[in-house]
Amino acid sequence: MKYNNPITIFLFLSLSFFPSMQNKLTPDYYKKTCPTFLDTVRRIVNEKQHNTPSTAAATLRLLFRDCMVGGCDASILVTSNAYNKAERDHAVNLPLSGDGFDTVLRVKNVLELECPNVISCADILVAAASELVANSGGPTLAVQFGRKDSLESKMSSPENQFPLPNMTMSQVITLFTKKGFSVQEMVALIGAHTIGMSHCDQFANRLFGFSKTSETDPAYMPEYAAGLRKLCENYTKDSTMAAYNDVITPVKFDNMYFKNLRKGLGLLATDTALFTDPRTKPFVDTYADDEGKFFQDFSRAIEKLSALDVKTGKEGEVRNRCDSFNSLN
Repeated sequence: MKYNNPITIFLFLSLSFFPSMQNKLTPDYYKKTCPTFLDTVRRIVNEKQHNTPSTAAATLRLLFRDCMVGGCDASILVTSNAYNKAERDHAVNLPLSGDGFDTVLRVKNVLELECPNVISCADILVAAASELVANSGGPTLAVQFGRKDSLESKMSSPENQFPLPNMTMSQVITLFTKKGFSVQEMVALIGAHTIGMSHCDQFANRLFGFSKTSETDPAYMPEYAAGLRKLCENYTKDSTMAAYNDVITPVKFDNMYFKNLRKGLGLLATDTALFTDPRTKPFVDTYADDEGKFFQDFSRAIEKLSALDVKTGKEGEVRNRCDSFNSLN
């Protein structure tokens, strides 16, 4: 069977690596009920990416945060109300860019006109992120569909569910291992830092008063540290101040992130640790030398992530609105 759609072109790889998905998710889940699904996603997200280059990174990060907490079920899209504090309002999710949420909302609004009550918000998020990776120069992903949206979203759920900049590499590895990912898959997924930004408060401790002997983290290239200090000098007064994770090609999905780590251009402490820790350094070197290998491993890892603890059948619902449960509409 041949697929021309860029989101499903490598289906056979996905089925080989994730056989448990075969009874839950399929690439043509909406073929009969909403044949315009993927075309609509592609048209809307590519237009938004063209107008707002931060869209790809924001949507990909949103997918990661959603899937790592209770599986890929759009729980992160739900807004809080008087009766429930939702996942997206946890402190670790507050810095998430609104561009990712807006992307899903735009697609959902159009699809509700084309195919009412058919496409889940969880599937829209996965499809949008996949298309945006390819649009940014990255690999084509073999994601599948049929997810249902969650029936709950709790502010406490994200606690200790994904890596934070101040964690040790052992802590980061443990988090991914608990989700079923190998160290190599973890490094490949973190390679998503090749696009996007991080707020200054996430790495300011490396720039100001780092130690008694060094004002800045000596692991930084000196010129890079000086530039970051200037950029973030007022970060305590302006919480929106941020820097690109990949200072060389910040909006292109490539392997430059890994090349940068070799030069002391790792923005976050966990970025630098990837290159210095003997458990992860071999994979950093491999991906820095071979972009094709990075793309291959990232594709497989993100496809695995997108199938993590998905809800199907009566385990969830197809929300009419992505930001609230149907029972509240």
